[in-house]
Amino acid sequence: MRAGRRWDARAGHESARHLADGLPASRVLSFEDPACWTALDHGVRHSAWYDPRAAARLSACPETALCHPDGRVREAALRAGLDAPAFWYLVVVRCADWAEAVRECARRLLAERLAAATEETLRTLTPLVLRVGRREQGTWARDRFEAALRTPPYPALAGLRDSRDTAARRLAARITLDEGLLGVRELARRAADDLDPASARWWSDAALAALADGAECGESVDVLLGARAPLVRSAGVTALRRAGRAAEAAAHLVDRSPLVRACARWLVSQDGGDPHARYLELCADPAGIAPYAMTGLAECGRREDAGLLRTFLTHPVAAVRAQATAGLRLLDAVPADRVLPLVDDPSAAVAREATRALLPLARRFPADLLFERLAPTRPVHTRRAAFRLLKEHGGLTELRAAVAVLTDPDPALRQNGAACVQERRWVDALQPVDPGVRGELEALLHQCTHLFSDFVMTVLRGRLGLRS
Repeated sequence: MRAGRRWDARAGHESARHLADGLPASRVLSFEDPACWTALDHGVRHSAWYDPRAAARLSACPETALCHPDGRVREAALRAGLDAPAFWYLVVVRCADWAEAVRECARRLLAERLAAATEETLRTLTPLVLRVGRREQGTWARDRFEAALRTPPYPALAGLRDSRDTAARRLAARITLDEGLLGVRELARRAADDLDPASARWWSDAALAALADGAECGESVDVLLGARAPLVRSAGVTALRRAGRAAEAAAHLVDRSPLVRACARWLVSQDGGDPHARYLELCADPAGIAPYAMTGLAECGRREDAGLLRTFLTHPVAAVRAQATAGLRLLDAVPADRVLPLVDDPSAAVAREATRALLPLARRFPADLLFERLAPTRPVHTRRAAFRLLKEHGGLTELRAAVAVLTDPDPALRQNGAACVQERRWVDALQPVDPGVRGELEALLHQCTHLFSDFVMTVLRGRLGLRS
């Protein structure tokens, strides 16, 4: 079984060849990946269409015969049947066939299979049914599977809620919520455990609705508060008020998520507190300060707090320095002379926040000061930060920086430099070209000739007024 493989057109072509060579489907195909079957369908059709000898070989294999470009071969394979797991997956594909005779035959077989409405059939075939449902003739199977899934006692929903396929999980979640099959505790657990943002939101919204209708809170709120997803944690903070635990909102004022912090500030205010005053209390002890206390303080939007945040720019904890910088950026009160040294900070997170804060001010700094930080001896995060700031200068400075990093030891920085040259935003800033920089411009273009075709380079030189 080819688990984890990317099932594109090439993989489908190779699978068709292996099946025709006699390899069993269990060794060639990934039964749990719906993309496998559509890729195989495409691969067989492409292989047999232009090669008569391949067409004959593929028609002899039961799996590939069901994907054969000749509709008569596909229909015969359907009527012959195949007592193997792969058969029913390919029947689903043929339910959306472009040939009416093949399509009707496949639909009759699948309808008979669905009449039994076995849990295994619904659980294993639903992901593929949803994928094929995007085709012009795919709605027939999709509608019937959804109707079967909505029929009590809902045998396959439990398995599909934990499916590896995102579309199947979402469908199972939607049906579960429509039918009201889960209690508030299970809804909260689903919201906390689901890694899909859309599904997690559905579960958390349903849990909040159940809590609002008077369902027992207790453990459910704690489960929401302990979730990894910020959206779910914010739902837990919102639920604290309904649970009579509004006083606990203050503990979430320093959450790493802006959404959760905003919900906590709202709940503190609703409970008669002052979020701004609480943040000032949290920032009063530099030794034990939580990094996001400063970000939350800045989110309160009072410019007079900038002085307090500036005192943390030299804090021994990197996370505190980073969030102090972020807070100053939010307040639009960045002291350029004090934040620029943070580009050289040993922490990459601090350097990134400093760069974000300095981008609007980048042209204030002499280019030479930033070019020094592109030296290979500097840490890679410092070189990346300096390059981002130099790009903001535009024109010849931007081109110099991009050419300088084309030979940088860091692959990502080299790629960014090449992309900067190829985007050619620096060209407009150079026009008209100063005669005094023509020689340097010629030398820079010579170093990046490999990034353009001859035609593009000729056009580019023409725009810059340089000889071809």
